[in-house]
Amino acid sequence: MSSYTLRSIVSASAAALLIGCASAEHHEQAPEPMSVTGTAGTALTATPLETFESAWAMTFLPDGRSLVSEKDGNLWLLGTDGKKLGEIANVPSVTARGQGGMGDIIVHPDFAENRTVFLSYVERDAEDDNLSGAAVERATLSLTVEGGTLENREVIWRQSPKVTGNGHYGHRLAIAQDGHLFIASGERQKFTPAQNMAMNLGKVVRINQDGSIPEDNPFYGNGAMADQIWTLGHRNPLGIAFDGEQRLWVVEMGPKGGDELNLIVRSENYGYPEVSEGDHYSGKPIPTHESNPIFEDPAIAWVPAISPAGLVFYDGDMFADWKGNAFIGGLSSQALIRVSFETQPTDNLGQPPKDGQTEPVAKEAERFEWGKRIREVEQGPDGALYVLEDKEGGRLIRLTPAEE
Repeated sequence: MSSYTLRSIVSASAAALLIGCASAEHHEQAPEPMSVTGTAGTALTATPLETFESAWAMTFLPDGRSLVSEKDGNLWLLGTDGKKLGEIANVPSVTARGQGGMGDIIVHPDFAENRTVFLSYVERDAEDDNLSGAAVERATLSLTVEGGTLENREVIWRQSPKVTGNGHYGHRLAIAQDGHLFIASGERQKFTPAQNMAMNLGKVVRINQDGSIPEDNPFYGNGAMADQIWTLGHRNPLGIAFDGEQRLWVVEMGPKGGDELNLIVRSENYGYPEVSEGDHYSGKPIPTHESNPIFEDPAIAWVPAISPAGLVFYDGDMFADWKGNAFIGGLSSQALIRVSFETQPTDNLGQPPKDGQTEPVAKEAERFEWGKRIREVEQGPDGALYVLEDKEGGRLIRLTPAEE
């Protein structure tokens, strides 16, 4: 046998082996769909699409591709099939500690024209590494087939002051129909800042897209921090979204129990730490909202806690019966939670609503559980629900109606 023939056989065998390995690898990366049945009996098909190390937030682009942030500092571009295409370059440099790192990512409503995105993250103090706070940037996203780059990055908002500890940053983002940017800012596990108008911790903040402050904010003219504030008395808001009627909602972690879904009403005080439906982890009780009606009561309070993360209002056609429902990720509850709404002439404590108006009354309608912490939930352009599982190895899951 000639050396040429021997080399040909070896090359062919190696090629066949590589093809076989590639096929096996491809097969391993396509896990079988799961069947998930909710507490109300709704059957779903859950299809794993991709895995991540520390997934935190997700948003869809107009072309059907999507972006996923990881707490450790990565920002991924995904194809329309949910698979990673590549990383986005020139993202903010973060040091992930505790609950802090890379945070939310949302796209401008006119992204197809202006390529603008907004992202949040945690930054350390330049002079004292023990101090940290959330920041929000505006940037232009230049995309390629296999990734992209953030350009023209500009910090437009910061939590103030930076404090010790690595928890309760919140830093979820939402853009109103009129273009204003809302930021859910946690109280950083310091309790009293939520009621302190000289700090923007424990607040829902409303700013313009360039970081300037709208002069029609409710506390404008009362100081640099107060100027930003839309509502106060929040603990750790980890989901913020507008419903179909452009009402703003926030879901937030309470203390020991007492997680809340809140309808956000201009200038209202939601009470923390003066009132809550839960108690301090030390065991010290906290008065309830009902005990002090000057504070806005939650639409839903969960006791025991669900540890909410991520919030979206569904308006697609794939689940037509769920239009107008909210979906909330659950961390400690390891669940995706569906919330339905009815309009009634009383609020959630049975009291007449302010100004004699009706209010949407919320109730938990169903839970879907498959033993994983849920960090994020989004609606895809196809009408399916997409959820991100928390922590290392967390999957991107596409939820669709179960086949009959």
